Amino acid sequence: MSELRGIAVVTEADARSGEKYRTAAGFTAIKNGIKRTAGPVELVRGGKPPWLRAKAPGGGRYGAVQAVVREHRLSTVCEDALCPNIGECWGNGTATIMLMGSVCTRACRFCAVDTGNPHGWIDPEEPANAARTVELMGLGYIVLTSVDRDDLPDGGAAHYGACIEAIRARCPQTAVEALTPDFAGDEAAVRTVVATDLAVFAHNLETVRRLTGEVRDPRATYDQSLEVLRIASAARPDILTKSSLMLGLGETDAEIVEAMQDLRSAGCNLLTLGQYLQPTSNHLAVRRFVHPDEFARYREQGLALGYTEVVSGPLVRSSYRAERALERSNAGLG
Repeated sequence: MSELRGIAVVTEADARSGEKYRTAAGFTAIKNGIKRTAGPVELVRGGKPPWLRAKAPGGGRYGAVQAVVREHRLSTVCEDALCPNIGECWGNGTATIMLMGSVCTRACRFCAVDTGNPHGWIDPEEPANAARTVELMGLGYIVLTSVDRDDLPDGGAAHYGACIEAIRARCPQTAVEALTPDFAGDEAAVRTVVATDLAVFAHNLETVRRLTGEVRDPRATYDQSLEVLRIASAARPDILTKSSLMLGLGETDAEIVEAMQDLRSAGCNLLTLGQYLQPTSNHLAVRRFVHPDEFARYREQGLALGYTEVVSGPLVRSSYRAERALERSNAGLG
């Protein structure tokens, strides 16, 4: 417990989900992003179906990846967003690095990343540390994502670009995918990132138009996300553009197809579709569990719309098996 402006604030280690804590950098944040509600929100009756069982974390390779991440003070979306695939991915020696810290300036109701205002704090050693981590892990493909940083004039685009360039300079054999925030729709910021030596530019639409206001932070809009993808696609037609949708939040089949069409019109080549899973009782509840057969049908619909690949399955996340998306085989999901 520490004091901040006369108010008692717990440390991150002691904070419970939905509780305010003080970070090591001295600013406050909310654990898992959303404040605690009066009571738990129920999931779909009957609990999770059998097809949503993920590999439990553990094993020597998992520990090795964890040690590298800790040593270089890096955040990963694998941990901070409570990804169900962390056991499989880390066990295979891969990870998605989350840049610019682990505290986001936004509070989307589906996301378990901590929320706060870093007041411009950023780690100047992160580009070098990220490059060294990629080298130590021996990766041929790395996904870089980040928190939203509305506290920075360019949303952190210049720092993002510096991280990409540091990795490419140190590991020229490694392909880089940038899964970026929307940079508040700033065209110059988007162009800063796509001007780097990327293989894939990604930005997630997350959900259908009707549900965007309920699911995402008010600063993240459906049309703004589409515009980010349009800017990237127009600026760099030589690279692939990618997005993702979560299913199970109450969307209809017609709305899913509409979102897929909108993304194609924005220049999106790759798409991932996965099941939304409620990270804590403070977050949005799951409306339905989508059956694997439905995911297979959505994939076929997406391919018919002209996507290079649609990786579609219950446990699929934006960066899941990202390096295999170009194999045109649903990333090995069958």
